[in-house]
Amino acid sequence: MKNDDKIVIEGGGFLPMLAVAFIVLKLCGVINWKWLWVLAPIWIPFAIVFAIIIICIIVLGIAKIFE
Repeated sequence: MKNDDKIVIEGGGFLPMLAVAFIVLKLCGVINWKWLWVLAPIWIPFAIVFAIIIICIIVLGIAKIFE
């Protein structure tokens, strides 16, 4: 019996790797940043998506008013 199962290993994206690097640098005392900025590669993309969603809701609401 032949086993054709493949193991796929995917690397992380740039932002997660950057976040890990910042966290390691912070914990080792190399950088003296606030945790807000150390974790920025994690929360900034979510903030951008959230802002885009809010802008779309506002634009659609305004468009509906002027119909």
